[in-house]
Amino acid sequence: MKLIMAIVRPSKVEEVKDALGKLNVSGMTISEVRGHGRQKGHTAIYRGKEYSVTLLPKMKMEIVLPDDLVEETIETIMETARTGEIGDGRVFVLPVESQYNIRTGEND
Repeated sequence: MKLIMAIVRPSKVEEVKDALGKLNVSGMTISEVRGHGRQKGHTAIYRGKEYSVTLLPKMKMEIVLPDDLVEETIETIMETARTGEIGDGRVFVLPVESQYNIRTGEND
């Protein structure tokens, strides 16, 4: 099993979620996060004063999947979340050793 962690633009979350639903990927955790990559933020003007925004709003999607669904899921996330501009995000894949159901105590 693998954990796919995708950092995407907030405007793309619903589109990615719908595309993953078509693959029958249903379980996921979505969190609001802030950060920056290569773009290192941007400058903005508020009430006539310029200031630097270094931590940009992003969304983190976490999905645990069997190994055979990982590649198709990654491709779907990347195709759906891509705008072609700096700041589209990243996808990380991590191994999952085991998982437990808190309510039942079962080890899946």
